[in-house]
Formats: sequence, structure tokens, C-alpha cells
Amino acid sequence: MILLYSHKITPRLDYIAGFIFSSILRVDFQLTDDPERFHNHRGPRINYSQEDFSGGLVLRPKELLFESGISPIEPFVTQWDNVKIFFQTDDHSDIPFDLFAASFYLVSRYEENLPFHKDEHGRFEAKQSLAYNNNFLQDPVVDQWAYILADMLKERYPDFQPGTRSFQYISTIDIDNAYAFLFKGISRTLGATLRSLFNLDIEDNIRRYQTLASKRDPYDTYDIFFDIHQKYGIKPLWFFLVGDSGRFDDNVSIDKTAYQNLIRNIAQRFDVGLHPSYKAFNNHELLNKEIEKLEHIIERKVTKSRQHYLKIRFNETYNNLIKSGIYQDYTMGYATDIGFRAGTCTPFHYYDLLEEQETELLIYPFQIMDITLNQHKGYNATEAISVVEDLIEKIKRVNGTFISIWHNEALSDHGHWKGWENVYREMLRLVFEK
Repeated sequence: MILLYSHKITPRLDYIAGFIFSSILRVDFQLTDDPERFHNHRGPRINYSQEDFSGGLVLRPKELLFESGISPIEPFVTQWDNVKIFFQTDDHSDIPFDLFAASFYLVSRYEENLPFHKDEHGRFEAKQSLAYNNNFLQDPVVDQWAYILADMLKERYPDFQPGTRSFQYISTIDIDNAYAFLFKGISRTLGATLRSLFNLDIEDNIRRYQTLASKRDPYDTYDIFFDIHQKYGIKPLWFFLVGDSGRFDDNVSIDKTAYQNLIRNIAQRFDVGLHPSYKAFNNHELLNKEIEKLEHIIERKVTKSRQHYLKIRFNETYNNLIKSGIYQDYTMGYATDIGFRAGTCTPFHYYDLLEEQETELLIYPFQIMDITLNQHKGYNATEAISVVEDLIEKIKRVNGTFISIWHNEALSDHGHWKGWENVYREMLRLVFEK
């Protein structure tokens, strides 16, 4: 067991030490503010203080974990041991930065709790983040730091061995628009027809009316997903948008029998979560209504979610989820960029900086989304596969959890998705066969 000494034990320190030791390294630890107990401990010891004790690994702390509230911080990023670091400390520390404070800063999304310039959807953009601006967004630095700490403990205490964890993969699929043309109703079909005419998109109208005549919709790719997943024994997590139609919620109406049957069919075989509508990300009443709709269809409780358009407002969005009985959320990632928004590829509990407490909401950070690769980054299929391979290798090196977001339309071979079924297949091959 690791004994971690600090002059003061705070909720922040307890939270991030638990994440580093329990969630990533899978080792037992205890916190103490008793110098005598620290001196008498025979196992691995870490002195996380400014006090000079004999023995033990020394990590000099910054003030972040001993503060409360949120204040502007401008970390300075440098390079050490082939990884980026910040919150640098002095030469008396065995590690030249406050690993616990830096990890807390990223995992708590401290910077997103400060005022920022919102994009058109009210989101914190990747380009505003510390990781993006210092070129470590595509590195799981918190996991990397944890393994560096483990190596130093093994060197100091030869009998110390961290626990074992294995690389995991979670396939998640968002159903923003269950069908491209079918079941949209006369008024929406006519409106879409006029928009296509106005935009001189003749091909779209041809496809629309061919679909209506044949009843074969390009977004009906569910059997393709089933076949691919069966090959690898994958049980993906499906998120369904069931809110009312709006400018950014262009799905089939949940009142349509065909859509309800689709949800039931998938829910009988796989786990299902809610894709809260665009307006529900900060509307608790609307969120509850959408949860009730989905629960009525699948006839069981809904405890998982991912926000539509990946909209998060700290701390309102997460606290609304908790109040509504959601215990797992899969929104943590950027729409415009791939990588590690919270600096980690390990699920973590949301820390409420306003209440200064760890919550029961478990956050599953994802690393890639099909729309990001295809539209925001503009990669072709070959480029996308190369980028995905690099991310997977980094996650495998720290035995983390790789989570991807895919949409049903990405396998449609329709429009800008031509050839992208192969990207999904190749991604799974890299996950399971390489």
C-alpha cells in the first residue's frame, strides 16, 4: 500500500489521488497528515508537502489542491521525460512538477469552469484549451504521468508492483437522424425538396424520391453495423435522439412507429442511452421528458447519456443529469478535434468545483468521432485510418479505454460518406487484430 503524506488533506487531493492510484495504477493507497505515521510506514511512501522528511518519494505541491473556488490560472508548459508538464516545482522534488495538481486541472476541466469565448453552439472549443495550444491534446498525459510515477516508485521500492489493467474498447453509436428520407412526413419532405432545389442539389432530390419509391433508405445501415460487430463480438452502446424536431434536431419524430420499433429492436440486443436534444443540455424539465419518452419505449431505466452537439455547460449540464438519474455520460470530447479533452483515456467521476466534491456521475471520455475526422478535419479515408491508428497505439501503451463515436449515416456510402464504411472496419481491425 502507498502512503501519501500531505500537510493538509482536502477533497481535491483525495479525489485526484484516488483517480491516479485506484483508477489508473490499480493500487491501494491511503492519505495521512500525521508525520509520525509517515515515518513509521514500511511500504512505498510519497511526501507531498514542503516539509523535509527522510525517506520516501518527494513531490513538492503547488497550491491548487489546497484552494477552494475557481481562479484564473495560466500554466506554463514545458517538456520533461518525453511528456508535456506544467505546474513546475523546485529541485528538491523527485518529479519536477506537481503531478497531482496538473492531473486535477485537466480531469476537473478547471479551465472550462472559467469564463471563455463560446462557439456558435455555446461550447468551449478545443483551440482554447491548454492541451491544444501546447500540442498535447493527442496525448493521454495524465495516464502517462501516472505510469512515470509508478516506475519511480518501483525504482525506489523494488517490491512495489502496480496493479494490472487491460486495454478496453467501447463502440458508441449516435442516432441523430435515423433515416435520411423515410418517415419525415409530407411537410418536412416538401421543405427538404425545396431547399435542395434552392441549393441546386439535384442528386439529393433524386435520391430522396428514389428512396420514397423503393423504401430503402441510405441511413438504414443498422444491419451493416450488426454484421460488423458480430465479427468481433462487440456490444456497442447506442444513443437515441428522441426530442422534438428543431433546427439542430432533424431526426424522425419519436411518434413514428418505425422509429419506435427501431429503438426497441436495438434495445433488446444492446445497451441504450439518451441523446439529449440540442435544447435539453441546460433544461432539466425537458431532459426529464426525453428520458421518460425513451424509458417508455425500451421499458427500462435510462442511466446513460451523450449530449447532442457535445454541448456541456459546467456545472449545470452534469448536475441536471445527476438529478435525472443519469450515472454515466459519454460527452467528454471535442466536436472539432480528436484527442483527450480531459487529458486521460480512463473513465473518471465528475468533480463539482462549485460544491468541491466528487459526484457519482461517471464520465467516459471519447477520443474520436466520425464527423470530426470527415468534416471538421477534412481527412480522406486513408488519412483518417492513419490518425486513428496513432491514437489507438497511444491508448494501448497505457492500457486505457478507447471510445469512438460513429453515426449510422457514416456507413451509408451517401454524399461525403462514400468509402467510410471501410474506415470503421479498419478501426476495429486495429483495435482487435493488431
